[in-house]
Amino acid sequence: MNRTTLSLIAVATALAAVTGFAALTAPDTGGTAAAQTPAKLPVERTSQLCPAPSVSDVAETTYTSITPAGTADAGTAGSAELMESVVTLVDPADAGASDDKAKDGGDVAGAKKDPAKDKPFVSLKEPGKPVSVEASGAEAPALVGTATGRFAPGWTTQQTTMVSVGDARGVLGLTCTAPDTDFWFPGASTERSRQDYVHLTNPDDTAAVADIELYGKDGAVKSEVGEGIPVPARASVPVLLSTLTTEAAADVTVHVTTRSGRVGAAVRVADSAGGSDWLAAAADPASRLVLPGIPADATDVRLVAFATGSDDADLKVQLAGADGTITPAGSESLHIKSQMTATLELADITKGQAGSLILTPAEGGRAAPVVAALRVVRGKGDKREIAFIPATAPIASRSTVADNRAKGSTLSLTAPGATAKVKVTASAGTGGGEPAEKTYTVKGGTTLAVTPPVPAGLKGSYALTVEPEPGGGPVHAARTLALPEDGVPMFTVQTLPDDRGTVSVPKAKEDLSILDDGS
Repeated sequence: MNRTTLSLIAVATALAAVTGFAALTAPDTGGTAAAQTPAKLPVERTSQLCPAPSVSDVAETTYTSITPAGTADAGTAGSAELMESVVTLVDPADAGASDDKAKDGGDVAGAKKDPAKDKPFVSLKEPGKPVSVEASGAEAPALVGTATGRFAPGWTTQQTTMVSVGDARGVLGLTCTAPDTDFWFPGASTERSRQDYVHLTNPDDTAAVADIELYGKDGAVKSEVGEGIPVPARASVPVLLSTLTTEAAADVTVHVTTRSGRVGAAVRVADSAGGSDWLAAAADPASRLVLPGIPADATDVRLVAFATGSDDADLKVQLAGADGTITPAGSESLHIKSQMTATLELADITKGQAGSLILTPAEGGRAAPVVAALRVVRGKGDKREIAFIPATAPIASRSTVADNRAKGSTLSLTAPGATAKVKVTASAGTGGGEPAEKTYTVKGGTTLAVTPPVPAGLKGSYALTVEPEPGGGPVHAARTLALPEDGVPMFTVQTLPDDRGTVSVPKAKEDLSILDDGS
């Protein structure tokens, strides 16, 4: 062994002693390295962001938070807390010139609230036991939160707002979002009857800078003020879409990206023609999409889709209902030009049966990536209400939705391929009650809409956790919460993507032989 090798081993030994240096290894298989399956371990830290819920003085907002029980190896320590965030108002005309201010800490004028308080606004005590907090009026806060240890895997918070009067009346529901750097929102609008705000919330202690791009039926919507929007540290910024352009477009796709930092993003929609709700981000661009949970009594459904790549997309449109998958007459396909937004009017497509839309490449068409969402209407005339259903990925292992009521909750489970079995667990209530559990079989190519199990002795609201059993086909899910008011069928729909409560961790141990140069 030469001097170089000895030196390398000495350095490696020091590294191992100081930093716990490790190398990926596999069992000895006669000289051939065999890969080991990474272990699935619970995540140790999760962030959540809840935007300011309403500008209405008569709004009543409920925040409901839970970490599902039963996550193995999650330990006994940790916490989950949501703190009040500063809400700032940004003039889009100044956004492009604000990069330096944002980098220096976000010196943005127009703060609506005092700095975030030290006391948590929402705090969990035990996994499996939801906690609910209420707030009234336009001053209900935006929230920034973190969960650690045993509270991190699957941590979920639902923000539900009731506005009983005015143009923005309706139920606005949103599952608080995780921070990211890229979001797509097909289904927004800049027309006069709509007031659509993109809410950008920064969870970090340093400022972020975001860009907002709009795409209509003819491509990119001209805007010179959607770039370089500063989002101060641990603050939330609402941006009115109609201030970004002079073009009034009925349907646009919003693309939010960050130049620096990360944000949570959601679009709050108010339609003077009737109703309001949150539009959550759609699933990542793909050539096959599922939009689950169209209510049985939907009176009007509109599909909004956008081709994100350089190729046009040709989609086959199908509805998965209770008895199977059909192709709706007159709405069999949709052609989407590259970098353009396309719409398809589906009217009362469900015909009294809850269903889910399945989009796949048309026969002979291009398999180009798209994003998509549905605008759904219940009721008619001045007794109508809107909600949105973005495309959502299948549940890989588990998903949870909070704030279910004893009456008014419907769970939709869709198996676009093979038949699947799904375990649904109802948590304890916010004020008491015993958990309940039920298993459902979802036949391939169908949507099963059920009234979910309710905890025995329920007091308050509760959470639902959905877990597909191994060996079945993929499952997509959504929850409809109906809260009728004065003859208006107010409702909101939340999709259930996987909670990403576990992460793959490769097995490792010390192996200094990788530093041997073979001399």
